[in-house]
Amino acid sequence: MLTPDRIDVALLNALQDDCSVANNVLARRVGLSPSACLMRTKKLRENGFIRQFAAVVDEVAVGLGVTAFAFVTLAHHDREAAESFVARIQSAPQVTECWHVTGPADYLLKIVASGIPSYRDFLMDTLIPIPGVDHVETLIALKAEKRGLRLPLVQAEGSATSAQ
Repeated sequence: MLTPDRIDVALLNALQDDCSVANNVLARRVGLSPSACLMRTKKLRENGFIRQFAAVVDEVAVGLGVTAFAFVTLAHHDREAAESFVARIQSAPQVTECWHVTGPADYLLKIVASGIPSYRDFLMDTLIPIPGVDHVETLIALKAEKRGLRLPLVQAEGSATSAQ
């Protein structure tokens, strides 16, 4: 696996701050020519360091003021049951994240809804009826005290390999 060098890390950090920054501005920030910057950014994406560029939409501003975290336990713990559950969750737009976890539950879902009645409808009409769902425990978020998408990137000591 490729290891990002200091310029790659600088590019990734700058793009985490603002992925809509113009290439010539980004190049200046990291000390590259615009063409070299564009090539490096393209390579970072091709090599999987950049998954996607996206706008982060405010849930409350678009009418999705309730965030719930649901722990889901499946009745059966085999690959087929897990794959079936995940396939159904993939098609549920209210589920913004799905994590396969350790502990007393099998999955942790992050779900957005316009209100508690909307979340209840999702729970009763979509989540609980999924074949194999045995138990659901929900936590309703009162307030986000810290949120972010930024990863704490630093170049590993002695690392000189580039994602080029």
